[in-house]
Amino acid sequence: MTRESHRPATKTARQARITALLTAQSVRSQGELAALLAADGVQVNQATLSRDLVELGAVRIRGRDGALVYAVPGEGGGRAPQTGLTQEILDARLARLCAELLVTAEASANLVILRTPPGAANFLALAIDHSVMPSVLGSIAGDDTVMLVTRDPNGGAEVAERFLNYARDPLGAGDPHPVPSNPLPDAVSGDSPKEHTQ
Repeated sequence: MTRESHRPATKTARQARITALLTAQSVRSQGELAALLAADGVQVNQATLSRDLVELGAVRIRGRDGALVYAVPGEGGGRAPQTGLTQEILDARLARLCAELLVTAEASANLVILRTPPGAANFLALAIDHSVMPSVLGSIAGDDTVMLVTRDPNGGAEVAERFLNYARDPLGAGDPHPVPSNPLPDAVSGDSPKEHTQ
């Protein structure tokens, strides 16, 4: 009896096996994933595998050795990604994206509004959703705006400041030190920039 006979050849079964493989080990390419599936008795072509990865919400993030590896989000309401990657790596990815995409961050009570260039909000929101941020209850993204809802009724300012700190210093993403109260004054208050030195 082959392995294939122990598992139904359905899309759901195939995607469950993909999730299990991406959770258990570092997979760097679709070719590598297809070979792992084939060794498990699951035959799949590249186009189907690509669709499966998109449907599973798989993303490529930097592994411990610096190489890009696939990761999938947690199931159900879980926000922690199912991968062997550390939270430090996910925070560094989020910080890099904030440095590249965040235009402004503003807060009111428990709401945070993050502005991005057109078309980038969903990308940033996905990175936020995959990161574990206990202070954030959820996110909603449009074309150029991400709205975050914080658990604390007055927690918006602290979360907005965290994102501004990410944008200002992506390498210090895990730095527990307090950030200046207004790290990007022209981005937050709408004031015109006075003078920028590099």
